Amino acid sequence: MDIINGMENRLLVYYCIADFYELVANPKKIKKTEDSLIRKCDLIFAQGEILANKCKRLNNNVHIFPFGVRLEIFDNYRKSNHKHVGGVHRHIDFKLVKFIAGKHPEWSLVFVGPAQTDVSELRNYNNIFLLGKKDFSMLPAYLNEFTVGIIPYVKSEYTGTVFPTKLNEYHAMGKPVVSTDIPEVVSFNIENEDLVSISKAREEFVECIERAIKSKSENLENRRIVSAKKNNWVVRIEEMSSFMEDAMDRKLKNIAHWQEQLLRLYRVSRRKIIKVSIIASFFYLSLFYTPLFWLIAAPLKIIQVPQKSDCIAVFAGGVGESGKAGQGYEERAQYAVELYKKGYAKNIVFSSGYTYVFEESSIMKALAISLGVPKDAVILDDRAKNTYENVKFTKEILEKHGWSSVLLVSSPYHMLRDQLVFNKIARGVKVIYAPIQNCLFYAHPERDENGKIIWKRINTRQIKGIIHEYLGIIYYFWKGWI
Repeated sequence: MDIINGMENRLLVYYCIADFYELVANPKKIKKTEDSLIRKCDLIFAQGEILANKCKRLNNNVHIFPFGVRLEIFDNYRKSNHKHVGGVHRHIDFKLVKFIAGKHPEWSLVFVGPAQTDVSELRNYNNIFLLGKKDFSMLPAYLNEFTVGIIPYVKSEYTGTVFPTKLNEYHAMGKPVVSTDIPEVVSFNIENEDLVSISKAREEFVECIERAIKSKSENLENRRIVSAKKNNWVVRIEEMSSFMEDAMDRKLKNIAHWQEQLLRLYRVSRRKIIKVSIIASFFYLSLFYTPLFWLIAAPLKIIQVPQKSDCIAVFAGGVGESGKAGQGYEERAQYAVELYKKGYAKNIVFSSGYTYVFEESSIMKALAISLGVPKDAVILDDRAKNTYENVKFTKEILEKHGWSSVLLVSSPYHMLRDQLVFNKIARGVKVIYAPIQNCLFYAHPERDENGKIIWKRINTRQIKGIIHEYLGIIYYFWKGWI
């Protein structure tokens, strides 16, 4: 595949002639490579139906072309520099060959081609002749002396996909052929009206040879030659070339169509990109440079005029809307002290079970005391992990001291959730909602410290905090807390 990928080609064609998986000990690598090749090809020729079906799993452009025959070599015995590449290989059923030789010692079994496996067991028979490799031009002369051509292949996964080249070579000389029942020969026989004698057992194979020797038919001989002519490589190449030309035409048309489609897609995409950019810019400007999001957040914000109450309750933020520990509690505690000093209540309740290095409620108490609030005026709730528990434990403190009203201090956009929880589990408590007046996290001044106009009205952290509140309300409703 590295070689193929490195080559420029106008058309990539693969001729699948064998199931190579069956020829190696570890087929995974060769399977991966061949599958990759099959997917990449523009056109595939397969030797037979089984191989074609294998290729069709990965590519639809598959056509069946069994091996052909160089008919001109057999029509006239002119010389050629090509060598006969056939051989005596491990796919031959040697037990069958020895059975034939033993059954008919008067027959001569001649094998032309190099030995590609151990053939020592055949050399013990006087009527088996291993002639070795011969010039391809000599093959017709040898075949002309044969009475019957045999294809004694074993049945295996590999031979299940093999079309024997020698079948057409035998027929080119008009010779009868006897073969074991390998699939491609069976398929050939169906298409050619039983031109080959096929056997499933050794005894039947011998009987087929005996009948072929006895029967002489000029008609059958001519049919065999006609069959070989149909499978001539010249005809094969013409048919293959026709498929390749069609594939090339389709590919060129697809390229032209693809270029046209790409150009059209570019034009459409350009218009869409402009539209999307305009819409995105509009939403971006509307979101960050107008009060739009603050209008969306307005229902979360509840502000009431402070009134005298039994106590001031401070719900701390933990990580709260900012998403960072230690932000928010200080300004809430300071505002509560301010309200305390103005005489709105004689006690402050700090509610938070959050701990980041130190307990948040204890830090708020220490801050309040440092600002002048008497120690015995401060009450702590260090159990609450969320707003629901802030309300729940604050209610318990109110009931314990016989108090019925509370001045609530928290983040301005957290007040709606506080109100919904109080309405759910503390209806008897009078709550005055007094959020901190200058929340740094939610600040959005119109001018900076130098007096320059601040055009950006909101930042992403503030948007995240407001969305956090709306999601919190949805979650509380799902939990049944509001």
